[in-house]
Amino acid sequence: MNITRGFTGRRAPDPGLPPGQYDAGDDWPVLSAEVTPDLAPADWTFRIDGLVEEARTWTWEQAHALPATAYEGAIHCVTGWSKFGTRFGGVSLDAFLEAVRPHASATHALARAHTGYTTNLPLADLTGGRAWIAWEYDGEPLAPEHGGPARLLVPHLYFWKSAKWIAGLTLLDHDEPGFWERNGYHARGNPWEEQRYSGD
Repeated sequence: MNITRGFTGRRAPDPGLPPGQYDAGDDWPVLSAEVTPDLAPADWTFRIDGLVEEARTWTWEQAHALPATAYEGAIHCVTGWSKFGTRFGGVSLDAFLEAVRPHASATHALARAHTGYTTNLPLADLTGGRAWIAWEYDGEPLAPEHGGPARLLVPHLYFWKSAKWIAGLTLLDHDEPGFWERNGYHARGNPWEEQRYSGD
């Protein structure tokens, strides 16, 4: 796992923080299970398949043709830091899901990155304006070390669920653990319930 120097900092607890978190302030620590890929926007694609009426793949241009939306708020990492006032731009995942029409039997999704990384999420955590495909941060292109050209953004869950370098989602009728979930992390990862590890 790659960790920036900012990860070592600690600040006084904030009453608005989830349990066990600290405010990272202006720092945005970089933590990755894999080496940052050299992935150009022209080579990026996003595909949704599995339990859908019609599997579909979007190119960079096709994804950008969808209605733009933004997220402003906090993000929380399972390693203990939280960052407030973040501003991400991209497209609501709802727009992509509407195009493929999930089956009624679909209950979960397995998100996969262009690097091979995977993470599992209940479909309910990805719909209703709760998740985005994000390619901007603070008005600028999302940096590669933070998941650019595009990442999944699910800010109400611990940030390992917001897969960097997102490549797609497979919709399933069951929960299928991803990389960190197979290695002892919680299946859902709700910061406010401190769902860090299996059994929490």
